[in-house]
Amino acid sequence: QVQLVESGGGLVQAGGSLRLSCAASGSIFRILTMGWYRQAPGKQRDLVARIGVGGSTNYADSVKGRFTISRDNAKNTVYLQMNSLKPEDTGVYYCNANKIVNGYNYWGQGTQVTVSS
Repeated sequence: QVQLVESGGGLVQAGGSLRLSCAASGSIFRILTMGWYRQAPGKQRDLVARIGVGGSTNYADSVKGRFTISRDNAKNTVYLQMNSLKPEDTGVYYCNANKIVNGYNYWGQGTQVTVSS
């Protein structure tokens, strides 16, 4: 079992920056693909960014060039650096950890990000 705890959300003006953190419990962090998802009010939860075991990354088109995902295996933590924030980035951001072949799929409780115009 892996528990994920997000932090770093808040209220920021458009053009500002935030850094989200997701700390994972357990000893299997380094074998998990880590991702950040966003859910805006009334919308589905969508992938924002993902980082694989080897450090490969992929991003939603809407955040490319503005957001950066990274991981620190020594600290069991994944980060999402968000720059040049826009009002449409508003939503609840969820951390996800998975290794599908092993049946692992875990979610954090979410952290609210609100970008004012």
